[in-house]
Amino acid sequence: MINNRRLLVPFAAPFLAYVFIASALGDFMPIEMNYGLRIVACVALLVWGWKWYMPMTGPKSVSGSVITGVVTGIIGLAVWIVLLTPFADASEAEPWSGSAFMVRLLTAGLLVPVFEEIMMRGFVFRLALQWWEARKRHDSDPLITALDDHSVNTVLPGAWSWPAVIISTVVFASGHNTYEWPASIGFGLLMTGLWIVRKDLISCIVAHGVTNITLAIYVVKTDSWFLW
Repeated sequence: MINNRRLLVPFAAPFLAYVFIASALGDFMPIEMNYGLRIVACVALLVWGWKWYMPMTGPKSVSGSVITGVVTGIIGLAVWIVLLTPFADASEAEPWSGSAFMVRLLTAGLLVPVFEEIMMRGFVFRLALQWWEARKRHDSDPLITALDDHSVNTVLPGAWSWPAVIISTVVFASGHNTYEWPASIGFGLLMTGLWIVRKDLISCIVAHGVTNITLAIYVVKTDSWFLW
């Protein structure tokens, strides 16, 4: 068994690479080039780390998870719009160019859902669950126990606890802008609920992708660039 301390790098690397390229290199190159670099780096890291990830499917049918993911993704769109609109500043939003929009749509729809769900629901949520279980056993240092004596890949499909739900949702929200926190908390709870019900990551990845893609379409059709 490969413990969680050793799994941290392959699970977190694509997410951290995406954030680093976006934040540290965003002012030094055209947006299209920046997104292209994110795609190359994150795909390479996902391919490298895939052998350490848990299966994306679970005990339920893949087709059922895909269908459920699509429906949940549309619900996620509504959640995001409703919870973000009151806090976003529409006056500062500017339309993206056609090429920049397309590369962002590709990234947000097909790439981000994969590494974010692997990181958030695949690692953070399950590590928090194992930490909580160690804490309930009154281990002297439950975090060290969860890191060194357990693997997130051994967590049973659909297993959950309220502390794991809360911790993973807070971590997910912290990766977004402050004004996006209500929307990201709502969306994070929705994805966690989907994991509990469907007991797999493929449904969460599909739902996340559907939300991102339909959000992009909604933004263009309604000129609501403040949601983007």
